[in-house]
Amino acid sequence: MLAFFIARRYMRAKRGEHFISFMSFASLIGIALGVAVLITVLSVMNGFDEEISRHFFGMTPAITVNDFSGKMPHWTQWENQLKTFPGVVGIAPYVGGQGLLVFDGQTLPTAILGIDPDQETSINEIATKMVAGHFNTLKTHPFGIVLGKSQALNLGVWLGDKVTLMVPQVNFSLAGAIPRFKRFDVVGIFAAGDGFGFDRELSFMNYHDAQKLFQKGNAVSGLRLKVENIYAAPMMAMQMAEQLPNYIQVNDWTDSFGAYFKAIKMEKTMMFLILMLIIGVAAFNLVSSLVMMVNDKQSEIAILRTLGALPSLILRIFIMQGVMIGLAGVVLGLIGGIVLSLNATAIVHALEQCFQVKWISSNVYFIDYLPSHIQLNDIISVCGAALLMSFLATLYPAWRASRVQPAEALRYE
Repeated sequence: MLAFFIARRYMRAKRGEHFISFMSFASLIGIALGVAVLITVLSVMNGFDEEISRHFFGMTPAITVNDFSGKMPHWTQWENQLKTFPGVVGIAPYVGGQGLLVFDGQTLPTAILGIDPDQETSINEIATKMVAGHFNTLKTHPFGIVLGKSQALNLGVWLGDKVTLMVPQVNFSLAGAIPRFKRFDVVGIFAAGDGFGFDRELSFMNYHDAQKLFQKGNAVSGLRLKVENIYAAPMMAMQMAEQLPNYIQVNDWTDSFGAYFKAIKMEKTMMFLILMLIIGVAAFNLVSSLVMMVNDKQSEIAILRTLGALPSLILRIFIMQGVMIGLAGVVLGLIGGIVLSLNATAIVHALEQCFQVKWISSNVYFIDYLPSHIQLNDIISVCGAALLMSFLATLYPAWRASRVQPAEALRYE
């Protein structure tokens, strides 16, 4: 208690100590600024991570099951077996392939996905992303096709237009090899974002039409699954592969996009370490201010020692002084960081309107606004690290204060 009282008293500036007080205040502000910026940046990165994951997994299956031959004729058998697997919440067949869309002299490559409209909605959110037409039209409209918004704009097509779809297979006739092609009616247009190329690369049709187009008979290319816990998909895929025959291939989303999400996680970690340098600079300033404080208070320290104060008490006084400065900075930074994080979306939106610019494009990030999500573990990590650095910054000045010799300090007083 005595150490706390003396430490609080030393924090009040007296005549001739205004520069030391300013250094302590600068250290406090530096810590507060570092904590606020770090909490805000981490919250924005959390928001981006959640929004990208939600949009990505809304269009991408967690697990894909294929036959190595490219055809799965007895797919209903595997579908019934996989339905009983714990954690599987949706399953749908698909026929996949590549093609070339042609309209009015314009050509565009596309990834073709033949699906069952009833089952497809159980594994992704394509039906909720329609901007024109209805996804269920694929059930009743023979050789209908649903295009991405970017595809439709690049081709110059809209609902009701007919596009020609050419596939890399040929029909042989007396005239030689003729590429296979079929005209499709545009019955819908979706907008899921170009961040992973959905709008500009993917097109949907009924899997019965895709079977005819690719000459697969009653077979499909494979099955696509949705699971309860998307991050448990790799382990589930391994368990499925062990239970299925060797000619059945099981892939999960990490096989194609795992590196991307690892990069996001690494970016967040590196951002945390880089921005911690701001707090590190403030902690260095705290060391300087406490060292100057020790030099200025040598005579008072000597008097305390002659009155019976132990070196451990002197040590605690200056440690507590530094911790109080660090704690005040952390509290201010925490409040500022939470306020900024909660209002980040509105602040960026206001700045975009003020300067008439668009900083965030859905073509890159799936979204056109700045998301923010505060996580408790981030707050604990940031505040804990700032307090630890503040404590470490006090050790040398406090040790130096505890080593002051009363006789030496009072010799010229």
